[in-house]
Amino acid sequence: MDSFEKFIIDMGEKALRYEPLTKEEALAVLRLPDEYIALLVYTAQKVRNAFFSPSKVEFCSIINAKSGACSEDCKFCAQSKFYKTPINIYALVPKEEIMEGAYRGVEFGANRYCVVLSGKKASKEEVDKIADAVREIKHVEKLPINVCVSAGTLDEEELVKLKSAGVKRINHNLETSERFFPSIVTTHTWRERYETIKRIKAVGLSTCCGGIFGMGETDEDRVALALTYRELEVDSIPLNFLMPIEGTPMQDAPGVGPLQALKIIAMFRLTNPKAELRLCGGREQTLRDFHGMAVLMTNAMMVGGYLTRAGRDIKKDYQLLKDINAERLQRVFE
Repeated sequence: MDSFEKFIIDMGEKALRYEPLTKEEALAVLRLPDEYIALLVYTAQKVRNAFFSPSKVEFCSIINAKSGACSEDCKFCAQSKFYKTPINIYALVPKEEIMEGAYRGVEFGANRYCVVLSGKKASKEEVDKIADAVREIKHVEKLPINVCVSAGTLDEEELVKLKSAGVKRINHNLETSERFFPSIVTTHTWRERYETIKRIKAVGLSTCCGGIFGMGETDEDRVALALTYRELEVDSIPLNFLMPIEGTPMQDAPGVGPLQALKIIAMFRLTNPKAELRLCGGREQTLRDFHGMAVLMTNAMMVGGYLTRAGRDIKKDYQLLKDINAERLQRVFE
């Protein structure tokens, strides 16, 4: 056994004992020679299977319930009002459309459905309308799906209102490290988002907090984000790989290759062994033929498309699960 093999096995053992990896250890995972990918994926899969049901993969879906005209200048996002991008712009959709999205999620076999709004934060009126739609989904129609919400920097009163309506989980992404954040957003701070996550936890809601990779961030930035989520003990981490959008400042960003993406996923698994890892935006274009290896380390896939970009045919995701002898997680309600 050489030193790299021993290191990978040792990191797996630390994760299985739920001992935190150091910054240096997490960086070393990202910088492993490519020939150790197979062992790294196996080790991360072993950790995943120790904390979650082996071979069970959850599907989740979203609705872009309010699109574009966003006041924020996130350089990766097509919905910012600062950039000319080919997207539809519309206000919060009617309750009936949110309901239709929930029905589609059920048809896809999704266990979770997230209502997503553009903008720094939802207005009081928008929160009321979302809460009304969630009550319809959960308590009137009794649809067999968990409902999440992504609506910006909500205050405690708004979070409690959504929780009372039947929301169990809030999505609020830090996207990257505190150091790199000002390079991609200037209209709000990383610290604002960090404090919102703490507020979500304080009111008893589950947390879904992710990142985007390939924007020009360093390995240190990726590790800092992973260790922040470990510190916060977030429940779910969506892993997104930049899909460059024409018209945004990130249209020519470097992105990441499939092997580096696998190392990022493995690093997040080893640093956050109890968190659900979700393969989300950009998974198809970035992972390509290595998609199945990524699924072995993770818990969920976003299906049915993303906010402003289409996803892949749902039949391919079902075929992928069949090919790796995995099963779609049957609905678990919170």
